[in-house]
Amino acid sequence: MPSLIDIRRRIRAVKSTQQITKAMKMISASKLRRAQERVMGARPFAVQASRVLARLASRVDPSVHPLLAEPEATAEAKTLLIVVTADKGLCGGFNTNIIKAAGSFIATTGTRAVALGLVGRKGRDFYRRRGLEIRFEEVGIFQNVRYADAERIASEAIEEFTDHRAARVLIVYNEFKSVLQQRIVTEQLLPILKADVGIRADTDAPVTGLMPGEVEYLFEPEPDTIFERLLPRHIEIQVYRALLESAAAEHAARMTAMDAATKNSAELIENLTLYMNKVRQAAITREIIEVVSGAQAL
Repeated sequence: MPSLIDIRRRIRAVKSTQQITKAMKMISASKLRRAQERVMGARPFAVQASRVLARLASRVDPSVHPLLAEPEATAEAKTLLIVVTADKGLCGGFNTNIIKAAGSFIATTGTRAVALGLVGRKGRDFYRRRGLEIRFEEVGIFQNVRYADAERIASEAIEEFTDHRAARVLIVYNEFKSVLQQRIVTEQLLPILKADVGIRADTDAPVTGLMPGEVEYLFEPEPDTIFERLLPRHIEIQVYRALLESAAAEHAARMTAMDAATKNSAELIENLTLYMNKVRQAAITREIIEVVSGAQAL
């Protein structure tokens, strides 16, 4: 049976841990509010831009811009998977879930057919020891996510694709849904996906005219000029949105994990205190018995 000193020392250690987890919960809660505002501001534009460009891409010749064209199959061209994890831990299953999703994709596609772009220290440290091909790394950007960070990552992805070192580029990240829920998303960045072509029910033939509710686009200036400026910016916006979503989801996951840890530590302190009182009561009872037994012996 442990002594009272050992139990008190353990209670003090748990209380110190509880103060840390409570402080981390409050810090994550304050950061989450700002991160959530940035996500809500960036999400509508990014989603609508993706929809518009998908429709535009389905109505132009893919040869207009290299980011629209399917690259030629070569032995060197691999699938570039950008894995977005956090720089820090103590956020529940946030990093583990992303690494599992990326691992499932790699196992399905094939280890030799996938190269990685790693964003976040946790993902970098994990995959450095796995022997996979790593094309680029970005760490330390989640303290303050800037658009310049997205530009740098998008530039790396575009260069890999246009130089035919990547057959396609995908990004996997945690999308912020709510404080208690994050959703793992895998999106294709390159080549830019096209909107689905409508099919006539009677002939199963592609619809050549406009579908109901669709808009006919008139290009001014020429499509190649528009896409030259618009498509790289579109990739940057999608990467920027993924970074903001991941940052908000990380704060939400950490706040939830630290809240659970604080409650668990309070429960542990209560149990240890009850156990300490039982040990102390047993010690007092034993001393009383010893005194009484000694008095009876005299």
